[in-house]
Amino acid sequence: MNNKLLKFFIIVMALLCVLCVTVGALSKMGSTGSEVTGIQTRLKEWGYYNGQVDGIFGTATRDAVIKFQKANGLDADGIVGSKTLAAIGISGGSSYNSADYELLARIISAEARGESYLGQIAVGAVVLNRMEHPSFPDTLSGVVYQNGAFSCLYDGQFYKPIADSAYSAARDALNGLDPTGGAIYYYNPKTATNKWITSRPVITTIGRHVFCS
Repeated sequence: MNNKLLKFFIIVMALLCVLCVTVGALSKMGSTGSEVTGIQTRLKEWGYYNGQVDGIFGTATRDAVIKFQKANGLDADGIVGSKTLAAIGISGGSSYNSADYELLARIISAEARGESYLGQIAVGAVVLNRMEHPSFPDTLSGVVYQNGAFSCLYDGQFYKPIADSAYSAARDALNGLDPTGGAIYYYNPKTATNKWITSRPVITTIGRHVFCS
């Protein structure tokens, strides 16, 4: 086999590997992980899914996906490919670096220590939602360190060891999971003293936090 033919063969095999990875990355029956959790959460919020949000793509999740696909003019095959994933509103990738990941995990750990896993993801989602909102800085560090934004920076909680669950919650939030429905504020109604924050339109309540727009 000459060099040109060998190079061609290597390129073809590489392309085939890429295709295999792409197909294997689809969420379908038997899939597990944070992407499935995000799919289940969104479909449950919209009334398509009534099962447990457990990150396991089973029959109930497949049926919910099919219902969603039919309602939105997609191929109703029960497989969450790129088009269905985009329609659900979950990003298949992330442009954040390791420093962003570490910082988000730290703020989640400090602000949502003791909350459920979904509550931790929700806090991370608020931080990311603020980056997209014109009233806040457009970088993750800018949002976190904005003057007066998070009390944990002043009471010492921010500098405590990061909980393992906060790293997982940060990853899910960075992958597009937002159980708050787009909230940019949250507060604990039992400890909040600011009348302005309690006047904000409420979107949802998760654990001890009220999430609002």
